[in-house]
Amino acid sequence: MASTFELLPQPPMPVVVARSRGYWGSVLRNLMRDPVAMGAALVILIIVGAAIFAPWLAPADPFKGSMIKRLLPIGSEGYLLGSDELGRDMLSRLMYGGRLSLMMGVMPVLFAFGIGTSIGLLAGYVGGKVNMVIMRVLDVFYAFPSVLLAVAISGALGPGMSNSILALTLVFVPQIVRVAESVTTQVRKLDYIEAARMSGASAFSIIRTHVLGNVLGPVFVYATGLLSVSMILAAGLSFLGLGVRPPEPEWGLMLNTLRSAIFRNPWIAALPGILIFATSIAFNLLADGVRSAMDIRK
Repeated sequence: MASTFELLPQPPMPVVVARSRGYWGSVLRNLMRDPVAMGAALVILIIVGAAIFAPWLAPADPFKGSMIKRLLPIGSEGYLLGSDELGRDMLSRLMYGGRLSLMMGVMPVLFAFGIGTSIGLLAGYVGGKVNMVIMRVLDVFYAFPSVLLAVAISGALGPGMSNSILALTLVFVPQIVRVAESVTTQVRKLDYIEAARMSGASAFSIIRTHVLGNVLGPVFVYATGLLSVSMILAAGLSFLGLGVRPPEPEWGLMLNTLRSAIFRNPWIAALPGILIFATSIAFNLLADGVRSAMDIRK
């Protein structure tokens, strides 16, 4: 005879339904699993945070100097990272210098990303003579190394932060155009693009709906990798006197002004270079992590 418990209706087993995750959700999840990329992101976050909140975090006025306190060593009383050649607090100047250095490193890539992607989409989708003219004109920029081209353009425009940003933007635009044009040329040959074209959709609608989403990913990854190069080039322009002008704090300019102190207090002279190196390496590692996270073939 069946027991009472066997006659009672059993509760249904729970059904586990897997949530569908979008592409960008998968990218973010893969990126967060990369310890190197997360470490690089943390370094960038600390540097950006110190630059943004410099007015509240900096222990002293970055422009106020004292000739009797010139080139104090690291750890001096009241000067945690020492003082520069004019007796100004190095920690404060490094914090405030991060503002201009990051702006000069990031802004050209952002501008080049928008301009280069638009030109690359036009050249890749239209093709024909339009593509040939655009790409041949931009090929002229590839005849010169990036450093030499940036120095030449910045020298022609004159010193100043805005001219340096413009010069670096002109250096990076051809590179991004080539990537965007190559991806657009591949995408426009796909069957669903041809089907949309045959259905009577306008070229603008096809680019906005079908092409742009496929192009932004590869271009974004490439542009992220340019951030480290942009940081070094921007610092180099300021070091040569073609970027930020004294007495504004900027890491490349600080390297230039501290050259005379390298034999007396080399650690003080090396601090701006260490920050430039750390920031560029962090951007490079983060770009590698983003590239790996966006690789759907994995």
